[in-house]
Amino acid sequence: MKGRLLVINTGSTSTKIALYDSGSKLFEQNITLDSAVLAKYNSVMDLDLESRDAITVFLSSKGVPVESVDIVMARGGLVTPVVTGVYEVNKAMCDTLRTGRDGVHACNLSAIIAYDIAEMINEIRAKNGDGRICKAYIADPPMADEMLPELKLGGRPEFPRRTLFHALNSRAVVRRYARSQGKTNREVTVIVAHLGGGSSVSLHRNGLVIDTTDSLGGDGPMTPERAGTVPAFPVVEMCFSGKYTKDEVKRLLVGRGGAVSYFGTNDFRQIMAMSDAGDEKAALFVKAYCSSVAKYIGYFSTVVCGKLDAIILTGGISHNRVITDHIAEKVSFIAPVVVYPGENEMDSLAENGYGVLSGEFRVRQYDPDRILP
Repeated sequence: MKGRLLVINTGSTSTKIALYDSGSKLFEQNITLDSAVLAKYNSVMDLDLESRDAITVFLSSKGVPVESVDIVMARGGLVTPVVTGVYEVNKAMCDTLRTGRDGVHACNLSAIIAYDIAEMINEIRAKNGDGRICKAYIADPPMADEMLPELKLGGRPEFPRRTLFHALNSRAVVRRYARSQGKTNREVTVIVAHLGGGSSVSLHRNGLVIDTTDSLGGDGPMTPERAGTVPAFPVVEMCFSGKYTKDEVKRLLVGRGGAVSYFGTNDFRQIMAMSDAGDEKAALFVKAYCSSVAKYIGYFSTVVCGKLDAIILTGGISHNRVITDHIAEKVSFIAPVVVYPGENEMDSLAENGYGVLSGEFRVRQYDPDRILP
């Protein structure tokens, strides 16, 4: 694999970057902005220039000329409508992300910064008489939508089902599983349960993600900080109780739900430690969490009549053998369970980047007004 890749993954207070050369990771660094800098801005979306400059300064400190980068890979933000795959970052995408048309999240900054850095590289190269063009790309953004039409229909026209899941890691582990079987991702049917602070379940068939949970929209299994799918009527009562604003209700469901609402922490390691120490409430929550994930796996398996090659458990919580064994015990009658712990977003982005350089992966053009075939 030839080429030098810069990978960018923005968070609310820091930016993770990694540099790859000829397929090898040279370094990975989490660049944290000073609190005084953060205090100057009202929104995470205002941090683009500060974050961009922090990246280029860090590269310079490592002796890496920014113009030596061949392509910039960015974590996908909240852009719709799209199908899964690799997209070139263009001005339309940056405008969509900057305005938060489809939602505001720190990951929206990744593509904007990547686009700016690619433009900077091209300017430097042009001045040096270097005609090579650097481009920025995203891969498998979280709102990628390939859901079957019948699965998009909600119980009322006002409530269509939508996708928001861990597309990048989920697609990467499906490719990894397929390779282990001597196949491609277009030749397997797999359910992926991503287990982390936010969890999602997705169904992959013939290279497409035909059903997913909306992991930020109150849909799916409970998580360390999210309530997951809950009965509607109690939520209605909460909304009209006069005790909460709209934003507070949303926060109770996403951010202050799940383990946070029971134990005041979203650290699942603490919950497991409490359970191991004999805390009955914590032990009950662990069982409920595993059952919640397992039920969604079973639910999605019916879409393909149970004809699955594998069920994959991934994400940070899947490092815990007790959890994965408990879930596997409940769902292994459907299909074999494979565990790929962690969430390797940087390596997944690099994999997509080298797929672009080699011509293996098709590059799509983002258009905010139409779903691409």
